[in-house]
Order: sequence, then C-alpha cells, then structure tokens
Amino acid sequence: MQDALRALLVQDMARALLLAAAAFILTLASGGYWVRFLRRHRIGKQIRVEGPQSHMVKTGTPTMGGIIILVPVVLLTIAFNLFDRWSILLPLAVLLAFAVLGGFDDYLSLVGSRSKTYGFTARRKMLLMLVVAFVAALVLYLPPPFGLDNRGLVRIPFMGQMDIGLLFIPFAMLIIVASSHAVNLTDGLDSLAGWNLMLAFAAYGVITFLNGHFTNLMAFSFTLVGACAAFLWYNAHPAQVFMGDLGSLSLGAVLGVIALQSQQWLLLPIIGAVFVAETLSVILQVTYFKWTKRFTGEGRRILRMSPLHNHFELLGWSETQVMQRFVLVGMVATLIGISLALTFNEAQTAEQLVRPTIQQLEGR
Repeated sequence: MQDALRALLVQDMARALLLAAAAFILTLASGGYWVRFLRRHRIGKQIRVEGPQSHMVKTGTPTMGGIIILVPVVLLTIAFNLFDRWSILLPLAVLLAFAVLGGFDDYLSLVGSRSKTYGFTARRKMLLMLVVAFVAALVLYLPPPFGLDNRGLVRIPFMGQMDIGLLFIPFAMLIIVASSHAVNLTDGLDSLAGWNLMLAFAAYGVITFLNGHFTNLMAFSFTLVGACAAFLWYNAHPAQVFMGDLGSLSLGAVLGVIALQSQQWLLLPIIGAVFVAETLSVILQVTYFKWTKRFTGEGRRILRMSPLHNHFELLGWSETQVMQRFVLVGMVATLIGISLALTFNEAQTAEQLVRPTIQQLEGR
C-alpha cells in the first residue's frame, strides 16, 4: 500500500517537473514578443538619479517584464493544475491582483516621470496591498465553503504542528506584504530577483513534495520555477527587460501565499534570506538616518547606499559579482530551509504522510 501511494507522489512530482519544463519553453518562446512589444510602446524604465551612476545606462530598458512570467504560469495552471485542485485559485488570484497593482504602479511611474512622481504614493500602495493580503488571509483561515481551513496552523522544525488561532490573520497579512516588498527591493540588479525567486519556488516545490501534502502547490511552485528560469534568459546582464513592479510585487506576494498555504511559513525568512537582508538594509538605513538627524542634526548612514546590493556596488564589486555572490548565498539558504523542513517530516508517520494523497484521489 505504501509503495503504491509513494508511486502516486512520484507521479505528481513527474507532472510538476513537466509543467516546469513547459513553463520554461512557453516563457522562452513568448518572451521575445513581449520584449519587442514593450519597446515598441516605449515602456522603458525610469532610473532614479540618486541611485548608482552606473545604472543610468539602463534608462529606457523595457520594464513590466513580469508579464513574460505571468502569462505562461496562468495559462498552464488553468489548463493543467486547476481542475479538482480548486485551492490553487488563492495563489493564482493573489498573483493576478498584485500584478494589476504593480502594473498600474509601473504605468504611473512612466507617465508621471514628467511630473517627478514615480507611481503610487507609499501610503496608497501599502493600503491596497493590505486589502488584498487581508482577503487572502481570511480565505486561508476560514473553513469551507468560505476558505481553505488552514486555521492558524504552522509547522515548526524539530517540534510539530501548532495552531496559533486568529493571530494567523495578521501574521499572514504581514508575510504577504513583506514578501512582496522584499522582492521588489531586491529587483535592482539584472537577474538578482529572478534567480532568488527561482530558488525559493524550487525550495517550496521540494518541501511540499517531501511532506506529501499540497501536491497542487508543488506543481504550481515548479511552474513558477520554469517561468522564472526562462525570464532569466532575457534578464541576464545586460538585461533586455526588467521585471518591474508588475512582476516583483506579484511574485513576492505569491511566494508568501505558497509559504502560508503549505504551513511552512516559518521557513520563509531562511529560504528568502537574500530578500530579508535587502529589506533589513533599507529599514536600518532609513531608521539610523532619521535617528541621527533627530539627535545630532545631521543624518548619518550605516551603508553607502541601500538596498544592500547598491552598497556592495559602491564598494567596488561589479554588478555581476554582486548578483552571483548573492545567488550563492540564496542557494545555501534554500538548502538549510529544506533540511529544516525535513526535521518536521521525521516526526510524521507513514499514514500522516500519504493521507492527503488519498483524500485528493477520492476527490476531496
């Protein structure tokens, strides 16, 4: 019996890997069209003058390139990973909602460059993101038919499962919004966000396979891996296209949702270590500057420039060196995250491991 059920899990992994390959091929084949479309409509990146001067040559490079990833992922998910797997509607909806929000922000940054504005104000963007995150958190928490009945469940390495109750809702909102912002901040160098997103989605694909739960999330995660890998073809230095807020906000948000829905969200800060470091660098830089300006009259900085990748560029690292070294750190972080996920699985019995697969086959 266990051998048969294990074979079913292997079949699910095989399907997930085929979806990853299909996403790569479809994204790669359609990417050239989208790059030409963005160039033809002059949807080019506006580089802030306060950034590193070496980035000024990137002015006019097509942005909103996240569309290259999103279209194949949405099409393949609807075609091959949605029927009888309706829980996948949540990450798909969050992906699209944040893509619309990010797309509007990209558009406003383009048309508003003449008036010195760069998209939504920080307060308005945060409010819209919190609204979407709140709805997603409710869907995760509530029982059927209104939600996915995740309750407040979280898997803790070396221990087991814990239910944190209603605290799950604010935690979920924080994770979705923070993950979205973190990826957005990381998307400042060619390939940096794409590589680390690919690693993070691959990690959650492996984690959901190893614990035998949420095989729909496994397939969705690997679909995103394939699409992100193909996007790197066009985003490799020197980039032909940038992800833009359309891509970074949506992919960051859906990464948070996958972590929450798989109940492995405690591992997200480890798996997304590069995203966390980039975000903390901005928080520390701004906080220290304001604190020193208030008490000394002159603002001081911890880093030469934030986010963190800009600091290392100003130290003399080339853009390629920064990207590759950050990616190496991301690879080690994903290995640690997967190993910690395995410590939870060791405490599970074989019956607990395969029960979700049985329920899925029975048409739950």
